[in-house]
Amino acid sequence: MTGPTRAHPWMANSAPGAIASMLAEIGATSVAAVFEQIPQDHFRKTPLSLPPQLSSEMELKRELLQKLKKNQTCEENISFLGAGVWQHHVPAIVDEIVGRTEFATNVWGSLQSDHGRNQAWFEFSSQLGALLNLDVVQLPVYSWGCAIGHAIRMAARKTGRAKVLLPRLSDPERLSVIRTYCAPQEMACAIEVVLVAADLTSGRLDLVDLKAKLGPDVAAVYFENPAYLGTIETGAQEIGRLARAAGAETIVGVDPASLGVLMAPGDYGADIVTGPVQPLGVHMNCGGGVGGFIASRDEPDYVHQYNGFLVSIAETAEPGQYGFGLAMPHQNSYGQREHGNDWTGNSTYLWAIAGAVYMSLLGPEGFRELGQLIMARARYAARLLSEVPGVRITWPDTTFKEFVVNFDDTGRTVAQINDGLRERGIFGGKDLSAEGLGLGQAALWCVTEVHSAADIRHAVSQLKEVLK
Repeated sequence: MTGPTRAHPWMANSAPGAIASMLAEIGATSVAAVFEQIPQDHFRKTPLSLPPQLSSEMELKRELLQKLKKNQTCEENISFLGAGVWQHHVPAIVDEIVGRTEFATNVWGSLQSDHGRNQAWFEFSSQLGALLNLDVVQLPVYSWGCAIGHAIRMAARKTGRAKVLLPRLSDPERLSVIRTYCAPQEMACAIEVVLVAADLTSGRLDLVDLKAKLGPDVAAVYFENPAYLGTIETGAQEIGRLARAAGAETIVGVDPASLGVLMAPGDYGADIVTGPVQPLGVHMNCGGGVGGFIASRDEPDYVHQYNGFLVSIAETAEPGQYGFGLAMPHQNSYGQREHGNDWTGNSTYLWAIAGAVYMSLLGPEGFRELGQLIMARARYAARLLSEVPGVRITWPDTTFKEFVVNFDDTGRTVAQINDGLRERGIFGGKDLSAEGLGLGQAALWCVTEVHSAADIRHAVSQLKEVLK
């Protein structure tokens, strides 16, 4: 084979002679010989149509900047999108601290050396535990959906059962991740996913259908509070009671931004709690900025089921001094590889640092003010939108920061309406019409503390123009 005459500027192994040297090291005669186990019909027969290679960093920067200019951002537009990633205010000090090299570039180190990082992780877990009124909080995993999947598998191991009940009005993306974690039914480790109907008058879980589906084979009942569509589950305590009576675990998903105004899950009987870390001082990012936490009571039956890292604190031999380290590290995949409780996978430890800073800044009073402001702004937006001819709020006065807006009577689709709003510098709510939820031409609108009253009035006035 003929090697390259010069190295690609960003591919070190493309240097002349590099491939030949690697083949000689492993005793292979050619690159094709390395991949001989792959059937020939799996290989592409025609070359990829790639743009010309850029030969300098200057050209690359110019090319990327031109592409980035095509984006429309939430800084230049007013955004009412949410549904799992929300536009919250991130204090400047959060960016300052997570940008420090000892946090931003730290991949791993010894428990003996990284006292500062371990203490920051402990502060994240302890502060979030106080919000949830639970004692144990694992360092965040890759996403909220992953956290739910791990929590369900924890419940299945703990109970020895293989069925989970979830709301039919669930986020399709999170539900897809959950189904992946529950595995195909053909596998021995499979967990059956059963959906529970919604009370269409409120959007909440239908307790009659829940009772009918609970049984001795159910490992857990999962619901969110606030739910995917923003509704507040006022029957949370009753759901937990019904689950306990059937010997099932109660798993609750919660937006931590709501906990200044809503009851903590630990206070209404949640056994395992999951949620997103993104509302806790993490910017929205394309392909990043998300993460999910898992929490529970400090009881051996739960602690022994965790699959990730639990940061603990202990007194040292020196009076008044404390040490930080990982508790139960042997039971995850780092400790036991494929024999661990579950595969630990990608984690988002930097966002734990952001969360620790954010929560310490707000404190209990700050979370209360945040929650009250979000609810007030969201209710204000819902009221103004409901006054637009043809627009209806599906479940008024039952939501936190997100609510369902129905456009059936306008004669327009959500896609058409959102296109019109986008031309006016506004990102409308997430289109729910194709999600199979039976809500018609409806959108999920999100209002947070970043939306001023003037922003909301402007959006409503522009919506009226779109609907003319």
